[in-house]
Amino acid sequence: MDIKKLLLFAGMLFAGCGKKAETLPFYNTPDFTAEWIDKSDATYPKIHAIANFSLKNQLGKVINQDSLKGHVYLANFFFCSCPNICPKMMENLDAAQNAFKNNDAFRMVSFSVMPWRDSVKILKKYGDDHQINPAKWFLLTGDKGLIYTLGRQSYFSEKRQGLDKTTADFLHTESLLLVDKQSRIRGIYTATDTAQVKRAIEDVGILLKE
Repeated sequence: MDIKKLLLFAGMLFAGCGKKAETLPFYNTPDFTAEWIDKSDATYPKIHAIANFSLKNQLGKVINQDSLKGHVYLANFFFCSCPNICPKMMENLDAAQNAFKNNDAFRMVSFSVMPWRDSVKILKKYGDDHQINPAKWFLLTGDKGLIYTLGRQSYFSEKRQGLDKTTADFLHTESLLLVDKQSRIRGIYTATDTAQVKRAIEDVGILLKE
């Protein structure tokens, strides 16, 4: 962190008088180094953003970046037949769904890492079984290569080790990513950890005020 960013961070901590700063860092690299970047910084326009995509949700509707434009959202990766990690992730994420059920600026996106099995029909049943609101929480399926590239190179869901993997390597991660209204990563959490998901919910609240 250079001296300008260090002073900015220190100023935010001082202004908060010991309280949690009412701003979140950006994450530009897969090692998830937190960077507080002011709008006046020359690097601000170059902040890493999620690449565009086009996939179908549990209702068969096409979802892309335009569908999420202007929304804060949480993203994770799962598959419907996952017997252990995914059920805990989705149970924890239900708390986020409930916390912002009346806030139209919030969305949730879960990408299937087994799209060859998780059809629209199967996603629809999964969503119904888990009380997932399809208007706010998108379960997505489509091209495997696109999903795996998004997961590893846009969302950095497997951190740096994911960059060296191919579509032949199964994508399985507990990462939960917080994305702002401009498609930039603002937080990473472990979706199976209830305390971390609670923190993610708090951070969503901060972003919704930006």
